[in-house]
Amino acid sequence: MDPVWLLIALIFGLLARQLYLPPMVGFLLAGFALHVLGVQGGAVLREIANLGVLLLLFSIGLKLRLRNLLAPEIWGAASVHMILVTLVVSGLLLLPGWAGLSLMAKLDGWSAGLVAFALSFSSTIFAVKILEDRGEMKTRHGQISIGILVIQDLVAVMFLAVESGHLPSVWAFALLLLPLARPLFNLIMKHAGHGELLVLFGLVMALGGGELFKLVGMKDGLGALLFGVLLGGQAKTNELSRSLLRFKDLFLLGFFLQIGIEALPAAADLLAAMVLVVLLMPLKSVLWFMVLTRFRLRARTSFMCTMELSSYSEFGLIVAVTGVTAGWLNQQWVIILALALSFSFILAAIINAQAHDLYFRWDALLSRFQSRERLPLDIPPDIGEAEILIAGMGRVGGGAYETMREVYGDGVIGIDANANAVRWHQEKGHNVVLGDAEDLDFWQGIDVTKLRLVMLAMPTLKDMMQTVKLLEYTGYRGETAAVTRYEDDRLALERAGVDATFSFYQEAGAGFAEHVRKQLANNGRCSLDS
Repeated sequence: MDPVWLLIALIFGLLARQLYLPPMVGFLLAGFALHVLGVQGGAVLREIANLGVLLLLFSIGLKLRLRNLLAPEIWGAASVHMILVTLVVSGLLLLPGWAGLSLMAKLDGWSAGLVAFALSFSSTIFAVKILEDRGEMKTRHGQISIGILVIQDLVAVMFLAVESGHLPSVWAFALLLLPLARPLFNLIMKHAGHGELLVLFGLVMALGGGELFKLVGMKDGLGALLFGVLLGGQAKTNELSRSLLRFKDLFLLGFFLQIGIEALPAAADLLAAMVLVVLLMPLKSVLWFMVLTRFRLRARTSFMCTMELSSYSEFGLIVAVTGVTAGWLNQQWVIILALALSFSFILAAIINAQAHDLYFRWDALLSRFQSRERLPLDIPPDIGEAEILIAGMGRVGGGAYETMREVYGDGVIGIDANANAVRWHQEKGHNVVLGDAEDLDFWQGIDVTKLRLVMLAMPTLKDMMQTVKLLEYTGYRGETAAVTRYEDDRLALERAGVDATFSFYQEAGAGFAEHVRKQLANNGRCSLDS
C-alpha cells in the first residue's frame, strides 16, 4: 500500500473524527478521493482487504457461542426479514420499470428479486466495527446482531454453492472432525505465551482456516469464523482477540479504501444508488424493527439491532457480479450496488453515532411496539436492597466490587451487559446481575432512590456519559464515580456532573504501591510505616 494512500486515509479519518463520526467514514471518503486521483486498487489492496475481513470474522468466532444461534429471535428474525425484504423491495424495483424509466425497465421479476435479495443482507464488517468502537460486542443487542449476521453468512454460502452449480468437495465432510482438534489448538495457544507468538498463532489459525475451507470448495470467511469458534471460551481467548485487534483494524483500512477506489460512477449510477439508500434503506430498517419486536425483543434491543443491521452488505456486490456472469443483470448494477454500499456505510455510521441518544428521545414512541411478554433474558433484574451499584464488571469493575464488598457487604451489587461475564461472577458467589447501564429500561425497572453510589467502570467515555444522562433523567440523587484513562475524559465527566473520578493510568501506580505496602506489613516481613 502506497504511503500516500495512508496519509490521505489519515487526513480523512481525522476529519471524520472531528465531526464525531467513526473513522471508517473518513476511510470511505479517502477511497473516493483516491479514485478521483486516478489510483487503481490492484491485487495488493484486495489481498490486504481480504486479510482484514478474515481477521474480523475470526475475531467474531472467538466471541461467538453457537448455541445462541438456535434462539428463534436470531434465526427466525433473520429468515423472516430476508424473505420480507426480498419480496417487498423486488416489487418496488419493478414499479419504475412499469413507468418507463430506462434502467429499471431492464429489470424483470427474476433480476429485481436478485437485486432485492442482495439488499436484504447487512454488512458484518460494518456492524462489528460499530459494536467494537462502542464496546458493545457482548451486550444483548450486540450478540443478537452478530447471530443474525452469522445466519446471513450461512445463507450466502448456500446461495453461492447453488448458483455456481459447484457443490463443496466430498472432502468437506472431513471438516466435521475439526472439533476433535480443539484440544490440540488450545494447547498450542496456551504455550504460545503473550507476545508475538500468540499473534502469529492467531494469524495462522485465521488464514489457515480460510484456506482449508477454500480447498474443499467453501467460503474462506466461513472457515475463519469457525476456526475462531473452535478457540472460543478458553482462558486466553480474550487475550488473543486483543492481540489481533490492531492488525485487524489496519487491514480493514484496505477494505474501506477498496470500496471507494473501485466505484466508477456516472450521474445515473449516483442517482440510482441514492434512491436505494434514501428510500429503501429506511424501509429495510423499519422491517428490522417490526420483525424483532414481533419476536418479543424489547423495543430498545430491537432498535439497537436495527441500527447495527441497517447498512447494505458487501455480499450485495458478490450477488451482482454473479448475476452479471449468469446474464441476469446489467453490468451497471455492480457499480450501483457498490455506490449504495458506500453511501449506506456513511449514513448508517452517522446514525449509529447517535443511536443511544435517538432511542432516549423516541423511547415513548418505540415502546408502543414492544411485546407485553418478555423473553427470559429481558426480564428486569432485582437489585434487592443494594445501595452501591457498579456498572461494568471487567477487570477494573471486578476489582472495585471486591474492595467495596469487603467494606459494605451485601449492600454492593454489580451489573454487566455480558451474560458470560455475569455467569462467571455468579459462579464465584458474587452479587452480579445482567443489566445494561446504557439502557433506559434498566434504570426505570429498578428503584434508584435506594442507591447511594453508582460507580461507572465501562469501556468508553461515551458509555459513561450516556449513563450519567440516564441517571439524571430517572431521578437518581446519589453520588457517581467513574474510571477514566485520559485527562480530557476526566474533565468531560466532571463537567457532566460525576462527583469523583479515578484516572486508571495515573493512579494505578499509587494503588500498586499502597497494596504492596499493606501486603508486606500484613506478612510481617517488613513495616514501611515504622
